[in-house]
Amino acid sequence: MLITRATHPSTLWPGIKSFFGLTYEEWEPLYNQIFTEETSDKAYEEVSEQTGFGPARVKSEGQSIVYDVDGEGRKQRFTNVTYGLGYMVSREEIEDDQYTYVSRNRSKALAFSMRSSKEMVHANILNRAFNNQYVGADGQPLISDSHPTRGGLQSNKVADADLSESSLEDAFKLMWSAKNARGLPIVLRGVKLVIHPSELFNAERILKSTMRVGTANNDTNAIRSMGLAPQVVANPYLTDLDAWFLRTNVDGLTTYKRRAVEFQKADDFDTENVKAKATERYSAGWSDFRAIYGSQGT
Repeated sequence: MLITRATHPSTLWPGIKSFFGLTYEEWEPLYNQIFTEETSDKAYEEVSEQTGFGPARVKSEGQSIVYDVDGEGRKQRFTNVTYGLGYMVSREEIEDDQYTYVSRNRSKALAFSMRSSKEMVHANILNRAFNNQYVGADGQPLISDSHPTRGGLQSNKVADADLSESSLEDAFKLMWSAKNARGLPIVLRGVKLVIHPSELFNAERILKSTMRVGTANNDTNAIRSMGLAPQVVANPYLTDLDAWFLRTNVDGLTTYKRRAVEFQKADDFDTENVKAKATERYSAGWSDFRAIYGSQGT
């Protein structure tokens, strides 16, 4: 598609007081608050689970000790994908443009589109977290009550309930029951609460109130008093307004940067059109389901 004089007829004649649509304030980067960012130097990266050993056994007097075997679990592949967008402008459009505002801000608009697309790609990992059509190496979606491990099935799915003090407490309880691949208890901490911005007021009341929320009982807000209140990440790219997630201290949500965003510009000799494009290459996904717990809300 080509941007011509007909695309922006208002820019061809003096008299327009101002233009709007290109100078909105952006959200701060969100994807790297949820995903651990790593660099990549290959077409794809693979992450392999190591199972460790099971619990120690009783050694009877004079009997041989039991020998266990550790092993390799499932392997998750992160394939780097190139994302790009560009625009093409006729020479006549550039020559006859009476304003520098529109043309000057095209590169800024392109950069905004690239940043927004990156947020969408990463947010879609959470948007599809409950969808059985999008599964990981263990054959389950990111949020599931049936993640298979060598020690048995495990769950990172909080019961379907809107974000509340009690449902967040349920998430912590489920998180504290987490085990490694061999069924041994591990320590998980809830570090970030990922929500849609429409839940910000609710989250503020739940995490900042000194007493219990929405009750006349003069009980302590245990989440706050125990120092469990996580950092809030409000993500407008989430499509389910009442779904919410509790990010843990486990590295299991990862984004690999293969090539940083690049902006290039060139002239076409035959048409005299000016071309500009931006590309970058990265991947995003999950390997360890213990990195995040979630609820679909109601």
